[in-house]
Amino acid sequence: MDEQVQAEIQIANDLTALGVRPGGVLLVHASLRSLGNVAGGAETVVRGLLRALQENGTLLMPALTYRYTTVNTPVFDYQNTPSCVGALPEYFRTRANTTRSIHPTHSVSGVGALAERMLENHYLDTTPCGMYSPFYRLREVSGQILFLGCGLRPNTSMHAVEEIVEPPYLFSHPVDYRIILSTGKEMTMRVKRHHFAGWKQRYDRLAPLLDEDGLKHGKILDATCDLVDCEQMWERALTALKKDPFFFVEKQNKNP
Repeated sequence: MDEQVQAEIQIANDLTALGVRPGGVLLVHASLRSLGNVAGGAETVVRGLLRALQENGTLLMPALTYRYTTVNTPVFDYQNTPSCVGALPEYFRTRANTTRSIHPTHSVSGVGALAERMLENHYLDTTPCGMYSPFYRLREVSGQILFLGCGLRPNTSMHAVEEIVEPPYLFSHPVDYRIILSTGKEMTMRVKRHHFAGWKQRYDRLAPLLDEDGLKHGKILDATCDLVDCEQMWERALTALKKDPFFFVEKQNKNP
């Protein structure tokens, strides 16, 4: 057995031990380098994730483009606009058979049994993480969120919770985006941007709200990982946010 296959199997075994559900829907935020030196690199990691999810599972990764599709450059090219959230999501976006939701700032890539269902209507949203987004729909399919070596802070799904409450820091004005589809045809989407001016996201504050069924810790190769149950996250986070709209942010320190 070569090194790449061995690494793939080890990743899958580690994921299963952590609590990833075979046949489930898994959204992955990742730091590829946190895994250490992996034979085969990103492809091996994706294969390990798919092996753990098995034939009926669905793998999702964020393909966010908010750094490129700005107010000054409001163009989203479905095929060519890269993601801005790391090497593994960008590799996954361009991998054969991966599909992508249509959204100018918060698209998601996916493959597997429920990928089409999770991604197909994102273009109907007028916000980044509205009711048609995969981030919102993840709770409807009892999904899980894996934070692979990156901690709990880059939790884009929490924006979907925030959009229910609409805390004062969340939205700026809508922008008209030019969308270039995979067919070459074009459409326009008017979407509000997330704002957060003067505020730092603190989604790590979710941890003490969750019990052992809602948050699991473990290792995948060299990476320290967290696995979140989406249904429990929504229940506990929404309660906290309704009580205190600023629970998951803190004021940014303007001093160097």
